[in-house]
Amino acid sequence: MAEQGRLIKKYPNRRLYDTRTSSYITLADVKELVLSREEFQVVDAKTTEDLTRSILLQIILEEEAGGAPMFTSDLLAHMIRFYGNATQGMMGKYLENNIKAFTEMQGKLQEQAQAIYGENSPISQDLWAQFLNFQGPALQSVMGTYVEQSKKMFSQMQEQIESQTRNIFTGFPFPSYAPAGKDETGAKTATETEMPAEKPTGKGGRATQK
Repeated sequence: MAEQGRLIKKYPNRRLYDTRTSSYITLADVKELVLSREEFQVVDAKTTEDLTRSILLQIILEEEAGGAPMFTSDLLAHMIRFYGNATQGMMGKYLENNIKAFTEMQGKLQEQAQAIYGENSPISQDLWAQFLNFQGPALQSVMGTYVEQSKKMFSQMQEQIESQTRNIFTGFPFPSYAPAGKDETGAKTATETEMPAEKPTGKGGRATQK
């Protein structure tokens, strides 16, 4: 979101200054810019550091603190676990691509509804809601199939790794260990041979003589 014509400066007192309107704005005003799809950039008034992401995260935090949060605690926990993981970049791109595809599909449906019923008709929103209700089971089926395929792929990868590991260590001369008490031929080992019975001791602890 970087457009030179819409620059918002954030001052140390946390106030946001819109350079286009030459006035201070609130976080709710920035949210309206997002909803209206207007490109903007938020920078630190002193260091010119780009603060756009942090401002957007603040808007999300306020929305989540409202009455209808979008993310469950389990989902947020899963997202946190991806940070520092090897799949962090891939997961971010995956979520971004899916949201873009979802948004494009919604936009096309609304355009078709507006072309039929008019610009200000609320039917377009109703159609979108009906579409989601209708596609709910189908989407769940697709996600279920995706999860099962992912599990199967993971199992295959795990088996392949185990097979490669066995092949690697096959060439090393590891000593063979016989079961305890027996050698490879099954004969008794020295520890298992009968030891002479200890002669019973008499009085005073001395061994009795025969």
